[in-house]
Amino acid sequence: MPLINAYQYLNTNLMKTQFFTIALFGVIALWFTSCSNKTLFLQSSVLPAAEGYVEVSRDKSENYIIKIDLKNFAGAERLDPSNLTYVVWMVTSSDATVNIGRISTNNSLNASFETLSSFRPAKIFITAEEQENARYPGSMVILTTDRF
Repeated sequence: MPLINAYQYLNTNLMKTQFFTIALFGVIALWFTSCSNKTLFLQSSVLPAAEGYVEVSRDKSENYIIKIDLKNFAGAERLDPSNLTYVVWMVTSSDATVNIGRISTNNSLNASFETLSSFRPAKIFITAEEQENARYPGSMVILTTDRF
């Protein structure tokens, strides 16, 4: 009898340990997937010193929060040819390209941007435009990400 009880005891503890290990890995995986994703912009040929990233996360309503932080980002009027503003574009997971807003620059060469979208972004890029309400992106792409 004692040998059987020891076997049952070891088997029960092994199952508890396996369950705890699987649960712990599940919690860690859930934590990593609920965190935001930061994606760096690729180096720009138009503004070579410009750098920054896009951070995408979800809110409680399952919307996508899109945050952009830029450094060494000169104003659109300093480009050649000069433009009025920078427009942020999102390529959705269904390959639609959408104007999601404009970026304002300041004398410190830093800029930031934040918006919400119900569509999952697949790529973000910034163009120089004559109008902030452009319906289609112009040809002067300032910064772009790879697909997420």
